Parts: sequence; C-alpha cells; structure tokens
Amino acid sequence: MTISIDKTFAANTQLSWLVGNARLTDFSGQLLGAHIAHAGLIMFWVGTTTISEVLRFVPDVPMYEQGLVLLPHLATLGWGIDSGVVVDTYPYFVIGILHLIASAVLGAGGLFHVFRAPAILYNVGGRVAKFHYEWNDPKQLSLILGHHLVILGLGAFLLVLKAMFFGGIYDSHVGDIRLISNPTLNPQIIFSYLIGIKDGNWNILGIASVDNLEDVIGGHIWISFILITGGIWHIVVQPFAWVRRILPIENGEEILSYSLLGLALMAWISSTFVGYNTTVFPSQFYGSERLAMANIQFFLGILAFLGYVWHAWRSRNISS
Repeated sequence: MTISIDKTFAANTQLSWLVGNARLTDFSGQLLGAHIAHAGLIMFWVGTTTISEVLRFVPDVPMYEQGLVLLPHLATLGWGIDSGVVVDTYPYFVIGILHLIASAVLGAGGLFHVFRAPAILYNVGGRVAKFHYEWNDPKQLSLILGHHLVILGLGAFLLVLKAMFFGGIYDSHVGDIRLISNPTLNPQIIFSYLIGIKDGNWNILGIASVDNLEDVIGGHIWISFILITGGIWHIVVQPFAWVRRILPIENGEEILSYSLLGLALMAWISSTFVGYNTTVFPSQFYGSERLAMANIQFFLGILAFLGYVWHAWRSRNISS
C-alpha cells in the first residue's frame, strides 16, 4: 500500500516506518494514544532493565564496574542503602515491578485510544473535548502545555519530598543517606547557577558546579514552583501576541522543533552533570571515569538539536 502524508519527510514513500506519528497529525485522539503507548514503552524498558540489573547485581563489586544503568540512580535516591553500601535490592525489584504494571496500564490506554476511542477528541464532547487541539489554536495548545508543566512540577516536588521527609537521599560527601532538612531557598544563590556564578565566582560548569544537596533540593523547590505556577498560567491565559511573534505557533512542525530544542538543552546540561558533578552523580555508584556516559548524553543532544533545525526549517516552508 502506498502511503502519502503531505508535509512529512516520508511523503510519497512506501516506507511506512518513516511516516511515524505524522499520519496522526489531524487526529488528536489517536495521537494521544500514540503518546500514551510511547510512555508505556519507556516504562517497560525501565521495569525490565531494573529487574534485569537486580538479578545480575553482585554486592561485592562496584556498580560502575558491573555496567549498571538504573540501579545507581535508585541508590542515589537512597533506596536499599546503609552506610553507603547496597544492603537490600528488594526495593529495586519492587520499583521495577511497579514500572512494569504502569507500562501495562499505559499500553492498554494507548491501545484503547488508538483502536476504540474516537480518533478526534472533539467528537466526544464534554470534558474530553477540552483537550482537542488544532495546531494553529494557541489558546488550546497553551492549555495542553499548562497541564504538562503542572505534571512536571509535581514530579520535581516528589524528589523534594523524598529528600526532606521520606528517608532522605545519598550524600556523597558523608557517604551515607541523610535528610535535607534545610534546603537553600535564597533566589540569589539558586539562580546564580544559571549564569555560572558559584560562591561569587564564575564557574565554567555553570549549573553543574553545584556541590551540595541543600542547593540541589532548593533548586528543585524553585523549579517545582515555577513549573506549577507557569502551568496554571498557561491553562488560564493564552499566549500574548508578542510571544506568538517571537515563538510562532502555526503547525505541528514548530511545536516539535521547540520540544527538540528543549530536549537538546537538557541533554547537554545532563552531559555536564554526568561528566563532572559527583554530588548529583556520586562516584561511589557511577565511578570516576564517566566520559562514555557523558558523551552519550552530549551526542544525543546534538541529534535532538539537528532535529530542531530540521523541523524548524520545515515549519518555515509550511508557513510560507
């Protein structure tokens, strides 16, 4: 069967895998299903990888020598740790199972929206219709963006709760788990990291120069507040005209390009943290030679940035 989707890289091609979700551009319900199914795949990878790493974990060998990917993150969050040593892998197993259950629920939700639910949310009516969108409708896209930001803010706040009230997190400087009872809330300290200012001096590592968990958790409190507040703002208020002139919202290619640019930025920040920050990525779990991990993040950032350039260029062609 010949597949032809206008305005896509795969237009007039029989390689259906190149078309991807572009075939769902005008079907808000089915595109939602694809997104939910994608989240389910991510959850499935996390669950299976976590359980696999638990099954092959060797207590007497450092995690970084075993090539573990996810268990170091869980150890950094304080799960299964006592005096800086992994003493219980059962919490890791439970976390893996919970992700598998979540993947099943998300997978079922994705299949439901693709095969049983209306292809266009607007046709359902009621509250569901509120989440129907058109690419050239900034008010509706702002509503959807707002809900995403609120969820991200709540996710950031979960780390704050874990660090401050529910067991604490691992501090590489003391070699053990501790509660972060006095996070840094001073905006001058927190936001100085954005321009590379640490203790009054400029640091080339920028935000990755943070060297204490009080600043890390304080930063997450600020991020959570900004995301939730920004999310509520976008739910209530549509983008101003001057904002739409700077960041035009007229088609799906533009939305995708902005998303890829943000993803590239996060990947590059992450690569700096992975490569040089031993407070957030303790050497006890990740080792001291982490160039390979940092390079993976860096090159994924380049790939995302190239995607941004590609889709931004295509969006201009569509607009013209």
